[in-house]
Amino acid sequence: MPTPEPAIPATPAPNDAVRTVVRIARLLEHACTELTLPQYRLLAMVARGDHRVSHLAGRLALSKPTVTAVVEGLVERGLLARSEVAADRRAVQLTLTDAGQTALETTEAAMVERLKDLLDRTDDPALALAGLAQLSNALDSALVERMAEGATRA
Repeated sequence: MPTPEPAIPATPAPNDAVRTVVRIARLLEHACTELTLPQYRLLAMVARGDHRVSHLAGRLALSKPTVTAVVEGLVERGLLARSEVAADRRAVQLTLTDAGQTALETTEAAMVERLKDLLDRTDDPALALAGLAQLSNALDSALVERMAEGATRA
């Protein structure tokens, strides 16, 4: 006698959604062979135009010393280049090296493949992807609010 498939609730409880997000993060983390997830996040942000450590710390919701440690490791591996900002000698500007761009592209391709495999298992891959896009927009909105609050406190 075949085992019945478990019923899927129409609207999952928030704790179920959290667990799913964590499981997806873990799945994507396993796809990262050249970079850790924090290294990937940092390289991706630099590639998008966030070039200062102070900005990266805020956007990644990490302390400056933590970001500096990740940056140091990426510089040592030749994936990032660090330079001073002419107008502010205390500021550090980061740029991807060719090796950094290659590592980023390789890691993203592996993660996209893992996510695509997962999406293909859903009833409606386009709808699942649209849900992720909505979450991305919500994260960006929350970040803008958090950074604005931080700026008003300073």
